[in-house]
Amino acid sequence: MALWSLYALVALFLLSLISNATPFFGFSYTVIATSELIANGVTLDNFALVVFVTALGAALGKVFIYVGALGFQNSLQKNKNVRLIGSWLGRTSFYLALFITALIPGLPLDDYVYLGAGANNAKVAPMVGVTFIAKLLKSSFEILLEVSGIFVISPHGRLFGLSRLDISILLSVGLIVLGVVIYKLDWAPIISWAQKTFLRRTGQVTVQ
Repeated sequence: MALWSLYALVALFLLSLISNATPFFGFSYTVIATSELIANGVTLDNFALVVFVTALGAALGKVFIYVGALGFQNSLQKNKNVRLIGSWLGRTSFYLALFITALIPGLPLDDYVYLGAGANNAKVAPMVGVTFIAKLLKSSFEILLEVSGIFVISPHGRLFGLSRLDISILLSVGLIVLGVVIYKLDWAPIISWAQKTFLRRTGQVTVQ
C-alpha cells in the first residue's frame, strides 16, 4: 500500500493538535486516526506515520494551553493547585509527572500541568519534548488497541450500538466534566506522596 498523501497527514496532524489545544476538551483523535489507518491499509509504514503525526500534533497542541494560561495568570493563580505546580517546576520529578500524565490514555491530566506551567512562566520547550515522547508511546498503544478492537470486536465500526463518532462525542463530554472535577480537588496530598515515593526510589532523603 502506498504511503498516504500529504493532505491526509496534514488533516490528522490538525485534528490531533485541535483536540489537545483546549483544556479538558477534545475528541478522541486516535479513533479518527485509526479509521483512516484502516481505510488506507494497516502497514508498518502507515502505522508509523499515523503515530508520528498524531503525537506531534498532540504535543504542539499543549502549547496553546500554555499560552492561554499566560494570558490568565492572575485568575489561575487563585487556584491552590496552580500555585502548587509553580513550586514544583524544574525538578526531575516534575518532568517525570508530566511524562506520566501525558502518557495515560483517555485522561487529559497533562492539561493541568500545562495550565500550571503557563500560569507560572515555566520553560515550555523541555515540556514539549517530554510530552512528544509520551504521546508517541500513547498513540502507538491506543491505535494498536483500537485497530484490534475494531477488527475483532466491531468490524463494522460500531461498539455497543454506538458509532465511532458517537463514542468520540461521549468521551469529549465526559472529559470536560472530569476535568472540572479534578481541577477543584486538592492535589497537595497526592503530589506530596508522589514526591516522597520518587525520592525514596532515587535514594534522596529530603525534598529540595
